[in-house]
Amino acid sequence: MPDCRECGKYTKFKNGLCTDCYQKENGNPWVSGKIKGIIAETIVEQLFKSLGFQVFKYGMENSIPGITDLLKGVRGDVSKNIRQMPDLVIFKDNQAHFIEVKYRKSGSLKLKDVDKYGDYPFQNALFVLVTQKHIKCLSYAEMKEGKEIHEKCKNWLGNRKEFETDKKLIVEYCRYATKFFENVD
Repeated sequence: MPDCRECGKYTKFKNGLCTDCYQKENGNPWVSGKIKGIIAETIVEQLFKSLGFQVFKYGMENSIPGITDLLKGVRGDVSKNIRQMPDLVIFKDNQAHFIEVKYRKSGSLKLKDVDKYGDYPFQNALFVLVTQKHIKCLSYAEMKEGKEIHEKCKNWLGNRKEFETDKKLIVEYCRYATKFFENVD
């Protein structure tokens, strides 16, 4: 049974922290989530660059710097659409794609996660899910049809016809994800 590296209490993570020590060390869970998202986005960004795509950061943090604080408490379609801007636009062989990157320890991404603010406005976006073990992908249209990403599904990024990707390179980037996320809650 693994023990917390700080206090010795039970934890489910080898060389990890128990819940109490994790919260003491990491503070605000929103900040922790933000950092995990940035790492996942960087892994996907570098993966697509390695595959020969031009990659452009697109999300609200990049397209409209400083707007995050201004949108606090603001409701309406415009603020919702800005918040839901995909993270990346990738381009290769005269094809462009919106890419929304998510990190989930659970390995699960469902339509309800995507549509939590109402219908997702970027109908042609692709959702790339980075987990501790895999990088998977589904389109928004597929999610609307009822498909989901879960730990046992075979929605591998390397199987996407849009990318004709190098599966060995994707496996290499999965190793980066494992390295960065193996002890992360």
